[in-house]
Amino acid sequence: MSDEDLKVFLKDFCDFLNGLEESIAQMKAQISKLVGVTEEKPKYDIEKIRWEAAQGSSGPYERSEDVSNPDFKALLKDVQAHGGKMTVGSYFVWAFRNGSVLGRKPRKK
Repeated sequence: MSDEDLKVFLKDFCDFLNGLEESIAQMKAQISKLVGVTEEKPKYDIEKIRWEAAQGSSGPYERSEDVSNPDFKALLKDVQAHGGKMTVGSYFVWAFRNGSVLGRKPRKK
């Protein structure tokens, strides 16, 4: 397998995993609705966080280091509690390894 074939495979595999993650989140929401469990509303507003456009190896994304913002702090804590990545609304959000920077990308439909 050439390097280019490997890159294409890994990109396709990541797209598959992202779709799987979104499906799991939807199934959990449906199960919660069926058994009468209500989801706790987030204690932050992702739109009140200052985001900056950035370019990564997988394309454009937004990043934030808005550490003085209470919404940023609450989101960072939530993301870290979910293993460093999660879906928030229509965004895929992740924490960088340094632990004080968040990234976000719109979820593919």
